[in-house]
Amino acid sequence: MKAIMKFLKEEDGATAVEYALMVALIAGAVIIIVTALGNTIKEGFKEICNAINTTLTTKVSCTT
Repeated sequence: MKAIMKFLKEEDGATAVEYALMVALIAGAVIIIVTALGNTIKEGFKEICNAINTTLTTKVSCTT
């Protein structure tokens, strides 16, 4: 009976699960943010390239 009570009071497993959940949430947030910002940055570079192309006589490719 004492062993069961001791097992129920231990928090090592719960702490490990909490850390795993935090890591998963942070990783998910990073993936979402990088994906969203990646597209925004890509479009920004395309706009810059197109603006430069309007002033050049020899055009460059603005595709990625």
